[in-house]
Amino acid sequence: MTFKRADILLPKFSNDSEKMKKWSVVACDQYTSEPEYWNEVLKITEKSETTLNLIVPEIYLNDKDIDERIKKTNSAMESYIKDEVFDEYKNSYIFVERTLANGVKRLGIVGMVDLEDYDYEKGSQTKIRATEGTVISRIPPRLKVRKDAPVELPHIMMLIDDENCDIIESNSEIKDTFKKVYDFELMQNSGHLTGYKMSDEASDELDKKLAKLEDIDAFNAKYGVKKDAPLVFAMGDGNHSLATAKAYYENLKKEIGEEAKNTPARYALCELVNLHDKSLVFEAIHRVIFGVSGDKFIEAFKEAFNISFDENAKGQSFVFVWNGESKKVTVTNPEEYLTVATVQKFLDSFVSENGGEIDYIHGENVVYKLCEDKNNFGIIFDAMDKSDLYKSVILDGVLPRKTFSMGDACDKRFYTEARLIK
Repeated sequence: MTFKRADILLPKFSNDSEKMKKWSVVACDQYTSEPEYWNEVLKITEKSETTLNLIVPEIYLNDKDIDERIKKTNSAMESYIKDEVFDEYKNSYIFVERTLANGVKRLGIVGMVDLEDYDYEKGSQTKIRATEGTVISRIPPRLKVRKDAPVELPHIMMLIDDENCDIIESNSEIKDTFKKVYDFELMQNSGHLTGYKMSDEASDELDKKLAKLEDIDAFNAKYGVKKDAPLVFAMGDGNHSLATAKAYYENLKKEIGEEAKNTPARYALCELVNLHDKSLVFEAIHRVIFGVSGDKFIEAFKEAFNISFDENAKGQSFVFVWNGESKKVTVTNPEEYLTVATVQKFLDSFVSENGGEIDYIHGENVVYKLCEDKNNFGIIFDAMDKSDLYKSVILDGVLPRKTFSMGDACDKRFYTEARLIK
């Protein structure tokens, strides 16, 4: 099995809703241009046992004291283990109900995946595949954190394509027979989180249903293709975190050989979610380019493509934000299938030649706020249709990096469960 039960760690106070509100913090790759968010998290969690002490928010990755911060994080992990902060739920799945800020529920199951069945390289035919390009340069700083970490905390969300909504969703009908392990409000108006330890019977049924997704004949018939290997699990969120876990595992295999396959590092904790979950709305991920004037971009873009500012123009369109104004830009002779692919390819070259730094932004309002500075400009994309995801990855391989996001930053996965990896 690629997705399987795990020995899951939860704090001993998981039934204390007030303590859990301080324990659980949002994914480390969110609010990367909003230090005020993380400053508020620091205030909320002050002098509390919290996952903030066990992660490194990416907003700090370029700070001069990053190595010291990583050491402090690993030290906190050791202390939490030594002080017996955790209870361990052996060989378990956790059924998760996440009520989002808008009131809609998202359902998932926390377990672990076999990294032998994952490869983030372009053209991968493994059962687990990246849905967007993996930026290799983003792995080393994360690898520094994982290298000496005794535990992992996941913000990884992995998808299955279950249009009948039966594999995960069916557990809602029997959740009252499960043991509730946490139930609390998330900080900063991010909704509510409830978790249930699934029964052995329900876990066995889940394993049977997931195994059917690996049937190659059924897979080829479903997608109208002739492939030798099925795409079973598509990355939703946290691809670079899973890539880091994979890189760490591959390094371990080089160090100790086949014995690495018998270590906890072979697996990574994650949450499994159905692509067709009613809560999943694919949000576009926008771009803000810092330190470069927008007129320089537009002039260079005009030289590379035929573009129109007509609202009714046909082609690949995006909204350009700069100097207090926004306007629709349409490329009438694109080079790639997706708008985001055309623009991202150009941006990479443009920044390389002109300097500046690209950040990937969730939420249009943040783009407009950051682009009040004339030295920054922004690009706002439309979202892709989520029903196209599997077919696109099967036929064309990974999408351009940061093509889509599943919800706003406040809807991202919050760190709650953990697992020993040493």
